[in-house]
Amino acid sequence: MLFLCLSDIHGHAEALSAVLATAERRAYARVIVAGDICFPGPEPLRTWRRLSQMNAVCVQGVGDRALSMVDATTLHPRDEFERARLRRLLEVREELGDALLRRIAKLPQIARQTLEGGRQLLVVHGSPVDPLEPMTHDMDETTLSELLGQDPADLVVCGGSHVPFDRIVPRRVGTPGVPPATRVINLGSVGEAPCGDEPPFAHATFVESTEDGIEVEQFVVPLGRAA
Repeated sequence: MLFLCLSDIHGHAEALSAVLATAERRAYARVIVAGDICFPGPEPLRTWRRLSQMNAVCVQGVGDRALSMVDATTLHPRDEFERARLRRLLEVREELGDALLRRIAKLPQIARQTLEGGRQLLVVHGSPVDPLEPMTHDMDETTLSELLGQDPADLVVCGGSHVPFDRIVPRRVGTPGVPPATRVINLGSVGEAPCGDEPPFAHATFVESTEDGIEVEQFVVPLGRAA
């Protein structure tokens, strides 16, 4: 089965459309989204509707949790950036409406799927130990292993850091139900990829599971204008 795996769209519907148009070159079976779907980008409702139309498998990210569950009256912004962020939070809530916010609040923090050969795929925004704490490209194997905890997944796809990577992480030998190694794939970001002085772009990943194993293709989609 071929999955198109995305993360950190952040309400950038144009960037999502560009990724989906590029991904049409392959006949993927399902879209997986590792959180941070709608906030704070310019088109949260369009983003949500597009993913819903495709029956995408989505988990909850940090932004999704804040958008749907944080009491804005308890927040006290300290500077103009935080005040602007709070204003945008309220605007996105208004655009999505109560019914969709309830659906976002109920998104799971972790999703699992059994792959060919009995392998286990786990989808999480951050890490199995803490779905809100990202696994990043600069972490060593020991730290990544600790964030995997005792989760039995053979393959973990995640987001949160906006920087993609593909690592094989050795696990604690002899722990019942835990594989000797887990492949961790950070999906980067569709809507807020760190670009510096480069033209804007989006990250995406194909994950193909067969009886023989797992193939991963991480790719970049140039964006014609800022997403």
